[in-house]
Amino acid sequence: MAQKASQGRGLPTDWDRNKQEACSRPREQQAQRPGGGKKEMAAARLSLGRVFPESSILFLCDMQERFRHHIAYFPQIVSVAARMLRVARLLEVPAVLTEQYPEGLGPTVAELRAEDLQPLAKTCFSMVPALQRELDSRPQLRSVLLCGIETQACILNTALDLLDQGLQVHLVVDACSSRSQVDRLVALARLRQSGVFLSTSEGLILQLVQDATHPHFKEIMKIIKEPAPDSGLLGLFQGQNPLFH
Repeated sequence: MAQKASQGRGLPTDWDRNKQEACSRPREQQAQRPGGGKKEMAAARLSLGRVFPESSILFLCDMQERFRHHIAYFPQIVSVAARMLRVARLLEVPAVLTEQYPEGLGPTVAELRAEDLQPLAKTCFSMVPALQRELDSRPQLRSVLLCGIETQACILNTALDLLDQGLQVHLVVDACSSRSQVDRLVALARLRQSGVFLSTSEGLILQLVQDATHPHFKEIMKIIKEPAPDSGLLGLFQGQNPLFH
């Protein structure tokens, strides 16, 4: 009995020694498992889909005049994209803007309030070819926040091109739409299958801010104080929807 007591309260046991050694090691070493290493840890972190201002960029895709009366919930998705742009400016997240065949489809709508951005014209159903030079100039880039239209066309192809380059894609679901809600729904499911993170604007904004002590937190709270407008997502994400099971 005396020997057991001394092991419990006196001399450290082997378990105690192991615990102390583990706590004294750097966190990265503690997290490693047999057969694991830094590459596995990096892959695990990427799979979490965290976003940080210094390694993110905002993509604004083809929100143009000729689409105004053809895209479902067009005013609402432009409003949410404008909200994302305001936050990007506050947090110094770079933003880029494209226009699909502007000679025929017109300029970017004024409601987006992107007058300070130089739109890049394109005909490809992806933003990436037009923005490849921009991507190459930002070696620190890890995450692309994607807004715009149409979900099954330029949004889907842009996301796949970005994934193919090893970048994380975060689709702002309340800032993307299509003419057809069937196309929108299936495209969202397809994007998710391919590894795109589906997020709401507020969810991404709060991830970027990270802390209520952020110097711009009060300004950002004014932006997100009012809920984002309804863009028809509740019907797409209802429990009986087999594409999201």
